[in-house]
Amino acid sequence: MDFIKLFTKKEEKSKNVAKERLKLVLVHDRADLSPKFLDMIKGDIIRVISEYAEIDEEGLDIKLTRMKRDVDSTTISALVANIPIVKMK
Repeated sequence: MDFIKLFTKKEEKSKNVAKERLKLVLVHDRADLSPKFLDMIKGDIIRVISEYAEIDEEGLDIKLTRMKRDVDSTTISALVANIPIVKMK
């Protein structure tokens, strides 16, 4: 039984990864941002934060996503960044 569950978990995980990738593609299309523009934003964020802290650029994750506003529940685009900080300068 455990052996079968092991394989089904991987399939679910793979399905979820594919679903998240598709969402990301749709958000980029709807926000009308080119990958080049997103890379420029990422570069600027790295440059500014690097002035104040040493960051792990390998672990850096910046993406555009959709979320609902708290005020009126309308859906908006949001830039989400996970920036691992190694140490403060």
